[in-house]
Amino acid sequence: MKKGKTGFGIIGTGAIAGHHAKSIQESDSCQLVAVCSSSASRAAEAEKKFNVPACSDVADLLAREDIDVVSICTHSGRHMEPAIAAARAKKHVLIEKPIEVSLERADKLISVCREEGVKLGVIFQNRLQPGFLQLKEAVKEGLLGKLTLGNAYIKWLREAQYYSSSEWKGTIEGDGGAALINQGIHTIDLLLDIMDDVKSVYGQVKTVVHDIEGEDLGVALLNFKNGALGTIEGGTSLYPGYPERLEVFGEKGSIILEGGQIIAWNIRGEKNGSNKVQSGKSSGSSDPMAVDYKLHKAQIEDMVKAIQENRDPLVTGEAARKSLELILAIYRSSRENKLIELA
Repeated sequence: MKKGKTGFGIIGTGAIAGHHAKSIQESDSCQLVAVCSSSASRAAEAEKKFNVPACSDVADLLAREDIDVVSICTHSGRHMEPAIAAARAKKHVLIEKPIEVSLERADKLISVCREEGVKLGVIFQNRLQPGFLQLKEAVKEGLLGKLTLGNAYIKWLREAQYYSSSEWKGTIEGDGGAALINQGIHTIDLLLDIMDDVKSVYGQVKTVVHDIEGEDLGVALLNFKNGALGTIEGGTSLYPGYPERLEVFGEKGSIILEGGQIIAWNIRGEKNGSNKVQSGKSSGSSDPMAVDYKLHKAQIEDMVKAIQENRDPLVTGEAARKSLELILAIYRSSRENKLIELA
């Protein structure tokens, strides 16, 4: 490994692992050392694809002394076991969203990383979108005043072949659900990062188009602890798929983000809000791999800096838990047809 670089290993070699590998390999601060796949045949393929040693036994990867951080890119319902194994081996842990598919598994994972004294980060790369950072700074500076309404819309499309291409997508055990916990969670995370904690939620989810266990359509009404209201509308059955949208309203104005770009900026007293409007939207609305890997690279580099500076990474396990808790509460609300109070 090159001197001064942070060594990374990747567990799981599906599509999203490509984003991690490319980000690590292009970074000046880290280096991809090895990968681990679920079988010997897949490991052989991964070795050729990523041009690093590959194995099919997690223990073999974790035994390497040149690995400092492990990226967990397995399917959502299989994050806990390799993450805990990595923490026990004193490796820092970076997990693809969602952190897990149940609060019990997420809490155990968080607890072990804390006990072992390793950093735990969760990939929510959209927090680094320039448009979102500009929105967040405006809210922090009080430009919108008291927040009154926050809306997250994820009206996406996934064709049938997306779900049939793997055994876990859209399943309760492997995916935790479907449209909200897999696709919608990115924008839901942004909503919570701006609006803060939810007091209660009433939600309804359905499976209307796809032959899957999880939902392909969901809506929810939120009561935030700060007194604001909010809504979530999400799905993977909404043709042709539209860029995700985040709307934030306050007593002094509103800002709307679509496809990661600010499309509306209206603040009382500001005469030239139009100069904040941006172009060049990027969204996975109809193609899951249309999202650029550059934001993954930025979050991976933040993880390296967090280790070097002994600080929290951009999105901690505790922060990532919030979107999981809310989505699971929406599912519960739909099952029980009642308002759910969050802790």
